[in-house]
Amino acid sequence: MDKLGELPRYYPHGEQSDCIEGEYHEGMDESQKDSVTWRAVKRQVKGRFDNIDHALEMTLHKDINYLYGDYFAAPLMFNSQWGDGELLQVWNDNDFDYLQQNLIGHLMMKQKLKQPATWFIGVLGEGDQMLVVNNEDGSVWIEIPGDEPQIKLADTLDAFISVLTPRVCPPQLVVEESMASIDHPGIWQRFKIMWQNLLGKR
Repeated sequence: MDKLGELPRYYPHGEQSDCIEGEYHEGMDESQKDSVTWRAVKRQVKGRFDNIDHALEMTLHKDINYLYGDYFAAPLMFNSQWGDGELLQVWNDNDFDYLQQNLIGHLMMKQKLKQPATWFIGVLGEGDQMLVVNNEDGSVWIEIPGDEPQIKLADTLDAFISVLTPRVCPPQLVVEESMASIDHPGIWQRFKIMWQNLLGKR
């Protein structure tokens, strides 16, 4: 915000959120049309993951509540020693439900492959590298879908986030021919494409 002189912008594809501070409409610069300015806002009711614990008969690492349960926000772009990336955030209650559904799918895939449980926090670069947390000890890793975590980045989520630098960039409007089948913009689309590619190989 200090560098831009304004709040960050995001394309929510019509999804409402308590984060929204202002919208851009007709008459504005074409590149800004339909984008919104946003600010992270504390949730009135914290998000919980008890249903996943119960459904999969496991206990998720406490840091998942710290990352996803307290605030609504748009995805956060960052620079790091490992390259550019994007941290997943929860935009609204529907987004939180979507997160839980995809997290269950990811954890079930890990069980099927007999691999250690991880949960995703973002993506790195433009490829198929996921940023994940090892559910056993809370360490942060790079993971390729279908494989076990490959490169350890930090011992804890706090330690990982502390070495990231926010990346100032214009909002990116995601437009794909298959958007209807993806049913969610941005970082989720990239996750789903990764998983579809994985399923096609198995």
